[in-house]
Amino acid sequence: MSVAMIEPLSSSGMSPRRLLGAYLTEARTECLRYFRAPSFLLPVTLFATMFYLLFGIVMNHNADADTARYLLASYGVFGVMSPGLFGFGVSLAMERDNGLLTLKRALPMPPGAYLLGKMVMAMFAAGVVVLLLLALAVGLGHVPLGLAQALSLLVTGMLGVLPFCAMGMLVGTLVKGQGAPGVINIIYLPMSFLSGLWIPLHLLPLALQRIAPVWPSAHLQQLALGAVGLGHTSPWPHVAVLLAYTTVFFLLAARRLRRLG
Repeated sequence: MSVAMIEPLSSSGMSPRRLLGAYLTEARTECLRYFRAPSFLLPVTLFATMFYLLFGIVMNHNADADTARYLLASYGVFGVMSPGLFGFGVSLAMERDNGLLTLKRALPMPPGAYLLGKMVMAMFAAGVVVLLLLALAVGLGHVPLGLAQALSLLVTGMLGVLPFCAMGMLVGTLVKGQGAPGVINIIYLPMSFLSGLWIPLHLLPLALQRIAPVWPSAHLQQLALGAVGLGHTSPWPHVAVLLAYTTVFFLLAARRLRRLG
C-alpha cells in the first residue's frame, strides 16, 4: 500500500463537493453541541430575556410606542452580544486548554471550518435570543411592531453578532479556560452600560457620551434602532465600523492562533 493511500486527505485535495460538506458538517455539529448544552444555552438566552422582561416590560409597561421600541432594540443588542463573546471566547479558551483545538487541527478538514462552525452557531443563538425578545415584546409588552421591522431586527441581530465573535475569539486566544468567563464578563457588562444599552446615552455623564462610539455595541444599537423605525442617521458608517472591528479582531486572533495555538 502506498504512502498516499494511508496518509489523511488534506483539505486542499478535497473536491468542491466534499469541501462544502466538511464546512456544513462542522457547522451542524457545532450547533448541535452547543444547543444540547444547557450550561451554554440557558444563560445565553435567559439572561437577556429576564433583563428585558424586568426592565423593558414590567418597569416600563406604560411607556409610549417609541420608548417601547427603543428598549426592545437596546436589549436585543445586549442579548446578541452574549453568544458571540461567550460562544467564541469561553469555548475557544477551554478547547485550547483541553486539547480539542489541537485535535481538530490534525483532522483532514478545512482550517476555516472550525471557525465558521462557531460563527454559524453564534448566529443561530443570536437569532433565538431576538425571537424570544420579540415574543415577549409583542405578547406581553404589546410593542407596536410591524412584520418588516421584526424581520429587520432579527437579521440585524444575527449579523451583528459577528464583531463580538471576533472579539470573543481574540479573548479566547489570550486567556486560559478557567479565567475566560470572568474576563468576558468584565468586557460584556461594562460595555453594555457604556454603550447606552441599559440607560439612554443622553442620561449618562457627558464624558461617557463622548466615548460611546468606541464600543461596537453602540454602533450595533444604532442599526437595531433603525431596524425598528427609530434610526435618524445613515446606517452605513455604523456598518463600516462594525466591519472594521470584525476584521481587525479576527486578524489579530488568527495571527495569535497560528503562532501559539
